[in-house]
Amino acid sequence: MDSGGNIWKHLLTSDDPYIQVMMAGSTLRKVKSRSWKKNRYFRLLEDGLTIWYKSRWAGRGHSTFSVTDLEAVREGHQSEVLLSIAEEFPAELCFTLVFHGRQGNLDLVAESPDEAQAWIQGVRKLIHKTQTMDEKERLDQWVLDWFHKADKNKDGKMNFKEVKNSLKRLKINSKYTTSKRLFLFSPQMADKSESGSLEIEQFVFFYKMLTQRDEVWKVFQDYSEDGEKLMLEELESFLSVEQHEGEQSTQHAQELIECYEPSETAKKQGAMSLDGFQMYLCSQEGSIFKPEHQDLYQDMSQPLSHYFISSSHNTYLLEDQLRGQSSLEAYIQALKRGCRCVEVDCWDGYDEDPVVYHGHTLTSKILFKDVISTLKEYAFRASEFPVILSIENHCSVEQQKVMAQYLRQILGDMLQTTLLDGQVPQQLPSPQELKGKILLKAKKIGGLEEYLDETCTDEVSDEEEMANCDAEMASTEDSPEKVDGSKSKMSRELSDLVVYCKSVHFGGFEHARSHAKCYEISSFSESKAKKLAKEAGTDFVQYNTRQLSRTYPSGLRTDSSNYNPQDMWSMGCQIVALNFQTAGLEMDLNDGLFRQNGCCGYVIKPDFMRDGNTQFSPDKPEEREGYKPLRLSIQVISGQQLPKVNQKEGSIVDPLVRVEIHGVPQDQAKDETSHINNNGFNPVWNETLDFTIHTPELALVRFVVEDYDKASRNDFIGQYTLPFTCIQPGYRHIHLLSKDGTAIPPSSLFVNISISELT
Repeated sequence: MDSGGNIWKHLLTSDDPYIQVMMAGSTLRKVKSRSWKKNRYFRLLEDGLTIWYKSRWAGRGHSTFSVTDLEAVREGHQSEVLLSIAEEFPAELCFTLVFHGRQGNLDLVAESPDEAQAWIQGVRKLIHKTQTMDEKERLDQWVLDWFHKADKNKDGKMNFKEVKNSLKRLKINSKYTTSKRLFLFSPQMADKSESGSLEIEQFVFFYKMLTQRDEVWKVFQDYSEDGEKLMLEELESFLSVEQHEGEQSTQHAQELIECYEPSETAKKQGAMSLDGFQMYLCSQEGSIFKPEHQDLYQDMSQPLSHYFISSSHNTYLLEDQLRGQSSLEAYIQALKRGCRCVEVDCWDGYDEDPVVYHGHTLTSKILFKDVISTLKEYAFRASEFPVILSIENHCSVEQQKVMAQYLRQILGDMLQTTLLDGQVPQQLPSPQELKGKILLKAKKIGGLEEYLDETCTDEVSDEEEMANCDAEMASTEDSPEKVDGSKSKMSRELSDLVVYCKSVHFGGFEHARSHAKCYEISSFSESKAKKLAKEAGTDFVQYNTRQLSRTYPSGLRTDSSNYNPQDMWSMGCQIVALNFQTAGLEMDLNDGLFRQNGCCGYVIKPDFMRDGNTQFSPDKPEEREGYKPLRLSIQVISGQQLPKVNQKEGSIVDPLVRVEIHGVPQDQAKDETSHINNNGFNPVWNETLDFTIHTPELALVRFVVEDYDKASRNDFIGQYTLPFTCIQPGYRHIHLLSKDGTAIPPSSLFVNISISELT
């Protein structure tokens, strides 16, 4: 690990004029609304990572956040709040700090354009620096951060009391910290200067002693003849036997030494030290997720109906379904997570300007044209593959014409308004063919066959969507206000923009087999979809090989909670719409499925869900052709630096690990380790959990770490979810995520995974 001086060198470019302005501090206006604009004093702390701010009149109270919490800086009026004060403050003074996950943005106004630029460019440089760090630099950063937090009197040293308090924050129990006193300040150990305190270099040395991993050392010893290093052939043997790499282990061993070995001497010998070995195991290459599945690796030339598509429900909402705020930011957040199907509920607005909100509720309203402008700006930043714009249309014919006009004017060539080859398709086009295109999903006058037939009536039957209404509660989802089966007028201009996603009433599987068109799409409430799955699972899977289907949460979920998407994916449903604003198990599964294939929002379905004659039923996986169940064995070895969940003084976590399998009904399973008392820093379990997976192609594996509490519900610490097919067997680290789905380095689990055929 680097000494303190080197840490400073690569974490803090203090000679940069922008950074100097940030460290000197600035008075910036923090803006929450048109009426809430207050001055706050902001400055970058000496660690080069923490931004500190307070009110001039707030006494000792202050707030901080880390640069690592930030995703980007938007310049100018690029938020709804800053747009609302555009007349008062020009764009060159304004900027927005965008946080990872679901945390709200920070809108700021500087006193001068130069000061605004200093913060905009300075923060961008720091974000870039943190995002491009390698594993070693990230660990250095983390240690430096802890040193500065612990050094309360800011003298550049840590006395024993500061060290002890720091160890408590590192989740190491008090008995352990007391025992360390014997050697912490002895000349032979960390305090070589015998001053009774630790400087940064000594703290790094002390931290390295603390983080020596016996469980990694034991694995290292199993393959090292001299116990000091792994020679090239020894590393090859480890990769072949333990990591299941086979023939590629020879070349890979050399690459790993070049990439992760910190000692030049060892490199010249073609060897890997324990430090290099641990660094490899903690890297992305040593993670549980197959590196080759992180990039785009799937065939993207098949019909849209052959893919699972990351999809959002009532995308405009940031909170609940009744009183929540409607916001353009909600679209931005969904799109940057790789969402490829967003929803817009359209209603008549003032001055012939349609608005978007959850009708007949107290949710706030935003302009339809602003939603479409946001879509144009952000649709293809995270993925180049098509976005489906799902319209729930409650507008008059006049305002539908306005909607059509906005769609054409704002989106231009992005909007797919014509057939790709001028022919009525027998199957849907592929994501590859529709790259960079936005598809409108809405009702349509007639079909593509009558595309140029001017004699068609400008009317659509209201009853076509009524069957999709939740029986348990009247819902506006995909259903008109009238319920008498009468005709509702539709704008020809809007209808003509619908090409490959015509919304229709579902008339049953038999009707679909003989009459349905590939471009027709039906929506199902979660209860309707589950009912169909129970009554005719195989029919549902077959239906979804030819046509798109969309599922959505029950109207009773006014708190924006979610249903389990796995139930719908097991039926082959492509557009499984979730409330992206609500963190939890369901969004963990969604994030887990779409973490593969370059996070592009499209994941190809298994081959047995793409065959129109498939006989697959999720309830009877053993009956499908090619059925091969697998055994998954997970040895949960240890945890590293788990975050503290209870901020109460002296509180230390008692962690346990639960492994959950989500898939077809027979695969649903979970098991957990025992809990470890008072150790969130380096708990060791060495417990093995075994599972049988009947349909590996559809299974997701979720690792959850919780703080055990015998008196009440366990507290969530972290999780990681991934497709079973993306798991790398062998000794692997699992880099944990927060409830919000953001990284919480350096928290991880160390596991040994074995996958074998069931005999």
